Amino acid sequence: MPMELTQSRIQKIWLPNDNRPALPRRSCGPQLANSPTVIVMVGLPARGKTYISKKLTRYLNWIGVPTKVFNVGEYRREAVKHYSSYDFFRPDNEEAMKVRRQCALAALRDVKLYLTEEAGQIAVFDATNTTRERRGMILNFAKENGFKVFFIESVCNDPTVVATNVMEVKLSSPDYRDCNSTDAMEDFMKRINCYQASYQPLDPDDYDRELSLIKVIDVGRRFLVNRVQDHIQSRIVYYLMNIHVQPRTIYLCRHGESEFNLKGKIGGDSGLSNRGKKFAVALNKFVEEQNLKDLKVWTSQLKRTIQTAEALQLPYEQWKALNEIDAGVCEEMTYEDIREQHPEEFALRDQDKYYYRYPSGESYQDLVQRLEPVIMELERQENVLVICHQAVMRCLLAYFLDKSADEMPYLKCPLHTVLKLTPVAYGCRVESISLNIEAVNTHRERPEEAKKGPNPLMRRNSVTPLASPEPTKKPRINSFEEHVAVSSALPGCVPQEVPTQMPGQPLLGKACLRPVCHFLKVFSLLIFPR
Repeated sequence: MPMELTQSRIQKIWLPNDNRPALPRRSCGPQLANSPTVIVMVGLPARGKTYISKKLTRYLNWIGVPTKVFNVGEYRREAVKHYSSYDFFRPDNEEAMKVRRQCALAALRDVKLYLTEEAGQIAVFDATNTTRERRGMILNFAKENGFKVFFIESVCNDPTVVATNVMEVKLSSPDYRDCNSTDAMEDFMKRINCYQASYQPLDPDDYDRELSLIKVIDVGRRFLVNRVQDHIQSRIVYYLMNIHVQPRTIYLCRHGESEFNLKGKIGGDSGLSNRGKKFAVALNKFVEEQNLKDLKVWTSQLKRTIQTAEALQLPYEQWKALNEIDAGVCEEMTYEDIREQHPEEFALRDQDKYYYRYPSGESYQDLVQRLEPVIMELERQENVLVICHQAVMRCLLAYFLDKSADEMPYLKCPLHTVLKLTPVAYGCRVESISLNIEAVNTHRERPEEAKKGPNPLMRRNSVTPLASPEPTKKPRINSFEEHVAVSSALPGCVPQEVPTQMPGQPLLGKACLRPVCHFLKVFSLLIFPR
């Protein structure tokens, strides 16, 4: 017999009539039927692995796939408080190799916890993973736990690019804060050589032909893809083939104030008010002052954005995907009208603004899916000005700033203000520029009722600096003795016990360099010259 169905009041989707929740809170996007996936980074230091890890994680979280980076360098920094020199990374340094293996195992243990108990779907294992022995250990771990594995190898053989990146690293990395430039440069190049000596690249034509992988060669000049297993891996490949690292600026702004803005109405297709027209003129002057080469201008297909773009006297492209969120039966109504005529809908939206779908309309969740092609094209472009709408601008801003689904619907995007986004290291620098034309305030603060209690919608990337603050985390490695006691959770991967400090061993002693692992976090993205 066909089951009785009930329509969810918030999302307007049909569910079995058994009091199930509208949507499992583990994800803001499509629920994946496939096994959880471990993405394994591969490559020499300063090849952009951490850059790729964090950027990819930000994208996956934005589309609603819970993803987290596990940077082995951070585990090593917790375990080894002081670092002496490149000798720590020598392949013949047995004691240091044991320490590094312990840190990798601790990270894998947390990967398992995240994918099996914390509702994660993808874990990014960010380390060099340059040997077949280390990659084999990860593959065994994944097989024992029923996880899929996808390798991303970043290869760069351009000595100019590598040298430039090392120079940028030695100027900014805390590892070399107390060392002169010459010594720091020499130490780091020797550190790369330590990895180079034992580096075994992925070999999709022979040894690794059964593995799922992508090789990113010379900063995206060429790609090699092998045995993509499923939908999410194909999306990862597509994303990696669209991003670039050239310096650029993205400008986001809303249309000029509209007639409906003055009346407090949402949606619709009204034209600009007199102040909105003044903003369009001011925007033209602002764009001229920026003196940008080959600026692309994008608008929605609604009148108010097109009128704003017309004042720029530049070619512009209309995107239907940039149209404002569809308010369905509430289009062209004020919030007071909605409260009076649809009191239940008004309350439901305040209760769960990201998931709430207007009757016959859209939710923020729908809008994110609609805007994914826009994000892909923004990643391909250089200088772009996007003239859009409040909800659309919130979604785009949430992607670049790694904001959660809970924060997204309440990001402030005022009229007559331009947000200048400049991609930097592991995030995006934002500058808010008011063009000094008065306009109504269309921002609605989060209702007090919605602020109470823990929110189930949060999705966080714990590594990206611009992500939402993480709750207090427990130490991942208190001591190597403790870790050995619990590492039996990884059958076949248990190393010998190693003390945290080895008497008489200078490789782990105090020196002019700071914590050993921080270098991976700070500069592995800096393969790309600016």
